[in-house]
Amino acid sequence: MTAPVVHSLREQIREHIVEGIVSGRWKPGERIVERRIATELEVSQTPVREALRELESLRLIESAPNKGVRVRNLTAADLEESYPVRAGLEAIAAELAAERLAQDCSALEPHVTALYEADRLSDGTGQVRHTVAFHRELVRAAGNSVLLHTWEGLGIEVFTALSIRWLGTVQQSYAEEHEALVDAFRRRDPLIAELVKAHVLGCAPRP
Repeated sequence: MTAPVVHSLREQIREHIVEGIVSGRWKPGERIVERRIATELEVSQTPVREALRELESLRLIESAPNKGVRVRNLTAADLEESYPVRAGLEAIAAELAAERLAQDCSALEPHVTALYEADRLSDGTGQVRHTVAFHRELVRAAGNSVLLHTWEGLGIEVFTALSIRWLGTVQQSYAEEHEALVDAFRRRDPLIAELVKAHVLGCAPRP
């Protein structure tokens, strides 16, 4: 019973730190003090340390002896690196999930509806949340735990947040792009894997 709670707490702390970086609270090169975050969030330093370690593995922050943890000076090129890998994984997921999603897209549809509202309000947070949720459901529909674990390991939430809210991307309508994918699954488009791959690559920030 305790493991999910710890995991949830670490995720919340990670989101707090990512939001701080995206919003500019912590600038590139600025130190992130573990103890200060723990005090601010009224938690122990252990889950803060775990969240920071995870963000370091995603190359969002960096640590050095006697210098502590600092925000990396990320460029669009740095953020773009994960997208070809993600595109390949999601193309495989689309192939594996094609028949299941052709019969039932109900896991994807609420996120398209939510994206129309987020687009209308220019709500960057909503665009991030439902874009990530849509793609997670797509990968989950493939029914392959190794694929899902690998996809999750790319830190999709982090890089989507930075791409959309920090650097900006070229999408005119997140909702319309994702609705087009739902339509392609429904009509059993034989090129669905290529469509998904092109969509993900099109979401990458431009260096």
